[in-house]
Amino acid sequence: MTEPCDLGATEARRLIGARQLSPVELVESCIARIEAVDHAVNAVVARDFDRARATARAAEAAVKRGDALGALHGLPVVIKDLEETAGLRTTFGSPLFADNVPAADERTVASLRAAGAIILGKSNTPEFGAGANTRNAVYGATGNPFDPRLSCAGSSGGSAVALATGMVPLASGTDMGGSLRNPAAFCGIVGFRPTAGLVPSERRGLGWSPLSTGGPMARSVADLALMLSAMVADDARDPLATTVHGKQVRRAKDFTPLPPVDLSRLRVAFTPDFGFAPTERLIRETFAARTAPLRGLVGRAADTTPDCTGADEAFGVARGVAFLAAHEEKSRLHPDQVGPNVRANVEEALAYSALDVARAEVAHTALYRRWVEFFTDFDLIISPAMTITPRPWRELYPTQIDGVPTKTYFHWLALPYAVTLAGTPAVCLPAGVDSVGMPFGLQIVGPRGGDAFVLAAAAALEAVLPARPVPDIAKLRAAPPISAMEGFLGFA
Repeated sequence: MTEPCDLGATEARRLIGARQLSPVELVESCIARIEAVDHAVNAVVARDFDRARATARAAEAAVKRGDALGALHGLPVVIKDLEETAGLRTTFGSPLFADNVPAADERTVASLRAAGAIILGKSNTPEFGAGANTRNAVYGATGNPFDPRLSCAGSSGGSAVALATGMVPLASGTDMGGSLRNPAAFCGIVGFRPTAGLVPSERRGLGWSPLSTGGPMARSVADLALMLSAMVADDARDPLATTVHGKQVRRAKDFTPLPPVDLSRLRVAFTPDFGFAPTERLIRETFAARTAPLRGLVGRAADTTPDCTGADEAFGVARGVAFLAAHEEKSRLHPDQVGPNVRANVEEALAYSALDVARAEVAHTALYRRWVEFFTDFDLIISPAMTITPRPWRELYPTQIDGVPTKTYFHWLALPYAVTLAGTPAVCLPAGVDSVGMPFGLQIVGPRGGDAFVLAAAAALEAVLPARPVPDIAKLRAAPPISAMEGFLGFA
């Protein structure tokens, strides 16, 4: 029998509205799942169960009164520990903020609460989101739900694990080099990076940079679109959330329900590597097997890619500048309390000249314009979501792929960061498992601003792809605590 915590968000919300599921029952089921399996994976690191229970009781009373209900009324969520939550510990995975309790929610969190979501706690993340391996010196490592010894990726790793294990039906995340998509691929769930500005943020230090954005995570495309509908907004505090005076630009109704898409009318480009990403042979083989049936379903299939010349350098410099702006002072004043990934980015960025930055920005702009041109001939691009299958989380980052050394600690994220540079929306869809039995994800990419179209197309693809893999909950219940594993806390 399905437990309430295993219901999808859309179905749970329908049952709540029909008075067939109590928000209290759903919250208690999610809390029970967290308490049963989180010792094995360490996904939900700060908990707000008492407040969640009180909010659930109020949500149940609203249903009984016949009040108007928000899109997420009664649905439990976890919030990534990079996002500020009123009255709930927010550490950013850093010892410098180990005792930080914000006085107010940031905009995205407030929007989720206003739509009726019930926050159960915070999900684990790498320190300041640096690197796609979810481990830090405050809460320790988060394990993959299919094998806790392996990485769940990141930086929204705790959110992905919480979703995969049924701890919550919805979770928040953020994305710079793939942080909504990477853990989705490793954990068998759905993560979406929207066009910059669709989900505004008032906290991005470099407001004009399109690299970082927030977004939703869920177990299906429909659930993800439901959550996104509560996150989109016009907010002039974010320079990329372009506003038109007197008009509403971003509307919830654009994302739910999603319109049907006829796959047979789509022009689709397939690429295992965007021409430059160091994609593992195992992943290439799985990609070929998973996409072979899709080629006969779409109107036009081609093996091609946008020109990504200069992508590694452009992303490296842009990322370095962002980390320099956010973390130079911390690294200089408290080097013993800042982890190796953050320090590496700051130190590299300090060596850049103004000419380096100018050249990188020119290359970035040229890449963007080539992608715009590419989408005049194609509707979608489909690639693997990640370059490798999950490896042990003790490996801070892959130093080599198929025997070839990686260039940086984030070079293995080239598949998702190519899309970040292009500024286009992308969703990671689970597509069964690879040849070693770990979750495999496809990255579905569309034109800039085509967020609703990309999600609608992804929903059509979801219906024909292999089923989402589900971890063994009984095995996780009986597993030893991940905290007992060597190297659990910190970076050693």
